[in-house]
Amino acid sequence: MLKKIKIKLKYLIHKQWLTQLSGWIANKKCNIFTTLIIKLFIKFYKVNMLEAKESDVSYYSTFNDFFTRSLKENARPIIEGNNKLSLPADGIISQLGSIKDDKILQAKGHYYDLKSLLANNDILVNNFYNGIFITIYLSPRDYHRIHMPCNGLLTEMIYIPGKLFSVNKLATIKIPNIFTQNERLICIFDTPFGKMAQILVGAIIVGRIETSWCSCINNKHEKIIKYWTYPKKNKIDAIYLKKGEEMGKFKLGSTVINLFEFNHIKLNSVLAPGSITRVGELLAISNYLSAKK
Repeated sequence: MLKKIKIKLKYLIHKQWLTQLSGWIANKKCNIFTTLIIKLFIKFYKVNMLEAKESDVSYYSTFNDFFTRSLKENARPIIEGNNKLSLPADGIISQLGSIKDDKILQAKGHYYDLKSLLANNDILVNNFYNGIFITIYLSPRDYHRIHMPCNGLLTEMIYIPGKLFSVNKLATIKIPNIFTQNERLICIFDTPFGKMAQILVGAIIVGRIETSWCSCINNKHEKIIKYWTYPKKNKIDAIYLKKGEEMGKFKLGSTVINLFEFNHIKLNSVLAPGSITRVGELLAISNYLSAKK
């Protein structure tokens, strides 16, 4: 009964208004009050500040500064090897595995389709048909910067407006097609392992999604799809990121979905739903010997 009430509340709450209010508060400089909120947050969620580049909470002038904190150098060593991909985020694996034709597992017994996830882009759907996916949920206590699993050249980016449902375990079990309903940013890369999509999914209280090349994408949560294309490698304004390099960050929580082409990579067999992830640890290995770029 309690779970049903929670889910109904997720539908009823005015998530857009609440998210904008939370984002506004999180960006406010409130001196002692900000420091107090950060201390309470650290205690409640058991945040490991020993890993933070700046462990003194008084250093952070806003809650968002704290939430998107950097880590100490080498706190997340990146696995070496041209044939190895690294995990892109700290968090917990929601689901992972093979895409069944165009169906992706959301939770036990629940699937969503590539076409809806990728804004009806048939070319992208064909790229990832029968491919590989991994979904990582970032809890409030986690490090909230997203990194590259491998070297990659950004070719296109799509912002898709949508709802702002929570994306925790309960929500993914109870709310159908949650990742195709929620606001999201799709980044497509050419990599040594074929095409890769790195998708940053918004949620309630997620104030902003930022990338390392384009600051804030969803500042106004506009209701229109936005599309960008980028130059080829070595051209002016081309965006090429190396394995382990930061590519984006969430200002207050959410989920990262990675998609890979069919038969291009093999997921680390140790990984499973519920596994804790850390940036830089082994995500997958190459299925073929083209990993030279």
